[in-house]
Amino acid sequence: MSNERAAQARPAPTKRGIHKAPNAEWVLMYRNGIPTSIIAALAGVAASTVRYHLRIAARAAPESQVQHKVARGPVSPVTAGGLKNMADTISFYEREGRLPSSGGYTARERALASWLLSRSRAAARGTLSPAYRDGLAVIPGWDRQPTRAEENAARWERRLAELVHYRQEGNDWPLPQKASNEEERVLGSWLHGQRIKLRKGTLTKEHEGKLDTQLPGWREGRPHSGGRRKSGRVAR
Repeated sequence: MSNERAAQARPAPTKRGIHKAPNAEWVLMYRNGIPTSIIAALAGVAASTVRYHLRIAARAAPESQVQHKVARGPVSPVTAGGLKNMADTISFYEREGRLPSSGGYTARERALASWLLSRSRAAARGTLSPAYRDGLAVIPGWDRQPTRAEENAARWERRLAELVHYRQEGNDWPLPQKASNEEERVLGSWLHGQRIKLRKGTLTKEHEGKLDTQLPGWREGRPHSGGRRKSGRVAR
């Protein structure tokens, strides 16, 4: 269950002190499948305090634990493939200093990004296996789902860095069509998109400045038989 749904399921505060055990609100939330950690966050108390109240409630009503498991749903299974994905994700983070992206130009990176997104959703529901939770804990904020704007901004910066590296290796400007490999196709398509934005006047000044500084000649690209392609913002 997500934090938003948990907040909706949370009963209105009672007039009694929240520390009188067992706290009826916390017990009801627990029976509705809300994880202890989320109850603690919503109540503004330590998770150990919530667990103390739930233990007392379980003595009087042992079925509350069964109700919690049924409402929460099954814990995500741990598989050999999942453990390999986790190990590869951690290695990717240690090597690249970032999480795998759904916009990555390798199929493996995109697959890891999809796998990690599923794990973060399971964590939000409280159904993530402890094996994955503990293993991924070495990556700070791995379960935080970035906004679309943050993803787009990070992808743009990453493509720029990749293209700079591509050119520094002695490669010509990448082509979106007739590319020799997937890397060239992705970088060529991205660069083509920046040129289109430039012509339409929709490329931001910040992005234009970074391209000019880090990729001199990006506007023209490869020479053409009829002369080099003209570039620049459209006069208005």
